[in-house]
Amino acid sequence: MSLFDNLRKILGVAVSAHAADLYAVQELLGYHFRDTALLLLSLTHRSYSRFDQDHSPSNERLEFLGDSVLGLVIADQLFQDNPDLREGELTQTKAKLVNENALASVAGDIGLNKFLRLSPEEDKAGGRSRPSIISDAFESVIAAVYLDGGLEAARDVILRLIYSRRDELATDSAQRNFKGELLELTQSRGDGAPRYDVLAAEGPDHRKRFNIAVNVAGQRVGSGEGSSKKEAEQQAAAVALKKLSEDAP
Repeated sequence: MSLFDNLRKILGVAVSAHAADLYAVQELLGYHFRDTALLLLSLTHRSYSRFDQDHSPSNERLEFLGDSVLGLVIADQLFQDNPDLREGELTQTKAKLVNENALASVAGDIGLNKFLRLSPEEDKAGGRSRPSIISDAFESVIAAVYLDGGLEAARDVILRLIYSRRDELATDSAQRNFKGELLELTQSRGDGAPRYDVLAAEGPDHRKRFNIAVNVAGQRVGSGEGSSKKEAEQQAAAVALKKLSEDAP
């Protein structure tokens, strides 16, 4: 049995149950899948896999592949379009187009995060607004398009949704400082400085993952995950900003 046959066997019932959502995501992407099981897998966060009694696989392996496909397409297009840019300038521009904030911004703008499969706990904790989860899912979706339709199909999605916004995404203003914004907000409200607490630090030293919560006025308002404390704090601050803005009268 091939990888895809096994995937269809595991996710077959779920694909039927989520048919309307999967159609909506395909409309957002401007790409229609031959095998929608791949799309469903790309939207499945590891928290859902642990929660699901059928033990659905998660999108982590797709994320690994999607990162490389995205990097190749963006690097190739930058190389073709900018014959006068030096290697260092190309590298910097590429980094601004494929980083977590840029991908989360694009995916959030098209509404991809609304269709992510998260555990109830992760969803309640603000996972649907967490840049790391959104950007990882976007990379997974890119991988799913690549596996379903080939490199040209993935290239079309990447160029339309990401590269077309290169001028906006490559500006320094697009690289937001969520911690700084949260600090300004809480101080303006008289709540003082946010407090960041490490909830967990897992994995070997060279691949450690941090889970950090942020508290404002004694209340937890968000949590984030990242490969460094700084990254996790940024994600937590982003979730907190969204929550506080939604709760504002």
